[in-house]
Amino acid sequence: MPTDTATFDGPIRIFVPTGSLGAGAREQEIREAIARGAHAIATDAGSTDSGAAYLALGISKNNRGSVKRDLTLLMKAAADARIPLIVGSCGQAGGDANVDWTRDIALEVAAELKIEPRIAVLYSEQSKQLLKAKNAAGKIRELPPLGPLDDATIDACDHIVAAMGPEPYIQALQAGADIVLGGRTTDTAVLACYALMKGAPAGASWHAAKVAECGSQCTVNPTTAAGVLISIDRDGFEVQTLAPDNRCNPDSVSAHMLYENSNPFLLTEPGGVLDVTDADYMAVDERRVRVTGSVWKPQPYTMKLEGAGRGRYQTLMLIGIQDPDILARVDEFHDNMLAALYERTRKTIGPAAGDFHISLRMYGWNAVSGDKPPPGTPAPREIGVLFVATADTQEMATQIAKACNPYFFHFPIDFDKELPSHGFAFSPADIERGPVYEFKLNHVVEVEDPMELVRMQWIDVKGRK
Repeated sequence: MPTDTATFDGPIRIFVPTGSLGAGAREQEIREAIARGAHAIATDAGSTDSGAAYLALGISKNNRGSVKRDLTLLMKAAADARIPLIVGSCGQAGGDANVDWTRDIALEVAAELKIEPRIAVLYSEQSKQLLKAKNAAGKIRELPPLGPLDDATIDACDHIVAAMGPEPYIQALQAGADIVLGGRTTDTAVLACYALMKGAPAGASWHAAKVAECGSQCTVNPTTAAGVLISIDRDGFEVQTLAPDNRCNPDSVSAHMLYENSNPFLLTEPGGVLDVTDADYMAVDERRVRVTGSVWKPQPYTMKLEGAGRGRYQTLMLIGIQDPDILARVDEFHDNMLAALYERTRKTIGPAAGDFHISLRMYGWNAVSGDKPPPGTPAPREIGVLFVATADTQEMATQIAKACNPYFFHFPIDFDKELPSHGFAFSPADIERGPVYEFKLNHVVEVEDPMELVRMQWIDVKGRK
């Protein structure tokens, strides 16, 4: 599908306005990118970073207003410059509902701007029946740490997506799309597709996309900018910041291969592996870095599967503690309190509680890592204890919280001293969180054709009137 590299006359310039649609594209950078001859605007719009709920529920983490703002700026710029706008992993998780949410915003923006783009919408949500058949045929394999996939796990997912490569975007662009709105896609494929379509070298195209996937995060001062411009030619690529008070250097550019990647030299994508072992990074000036030596190694085509579904239910309580005796022995207090809460639940609720779980997360001490601080760590001034009860039903999770509630008023570290007082953040103290959403798949599926698991729909805004 990509053009033969022998006909490539480059460079191809791709403007990446932000690391995620809705994060805040900057008008000055957009103008600068267009003035520098950007051939396309491409941006990712989603991630698994914020957990499974956004796929399971089909909702976006970003608010509608921020996504509409960025789309308004980018759609206007693309229409004025007559270049395509490419968006991947729409609506955070890239499921069908997430894509449709973004599509509706784009149509609203088009009407307000009085433009008539031809929009290609790419869907990559999968049916359970199809995946069960693929699995039965031995076409799905697990990634660590999971084991082989079974039908029960597939059925436990509310939504399942397959991460697209660049080919569906290339097909849409070759068919004349002004805007491409894609479902779940690898971050790099969204940015590499236009250059690959034009016949740019695969190694340089994929590496440039990896560097730029988070926008200004590959620059020296990422908070002073939002996007970057990548330029791919026959021998490599350049990345440059578009903010006058920002810089790129070889360290900032090369470091991005470490981002969300277990191997800093190899990056697996649909249909191949990017190898930057012999890549060379050289500063062109304060704002530009040139990279050569990136290699693309084709391999059998696979697509990453992400499946999310609801699990058990949780109820929370938040309690503040300032007692100096407790704060001097936080780990001991945690263990004593947790044991007391389990005993209290078993005595007051009994077998009806089922296979419940209680955790205490000591914010201000070790809630983020869960690791015990080394000996000699100074006592905190205060801690916030997040109580989490997990049970098979919301009602039972709340009953466990209510059973444990009295212990949080005065539970001491020393029972022979005057009792301390602790403070609940809210009244009523228990907060029903609802179901826990979990990623249930960490697998890849083999496909014969990159379009095999993708559906494309066209919207001709002019024809809709």
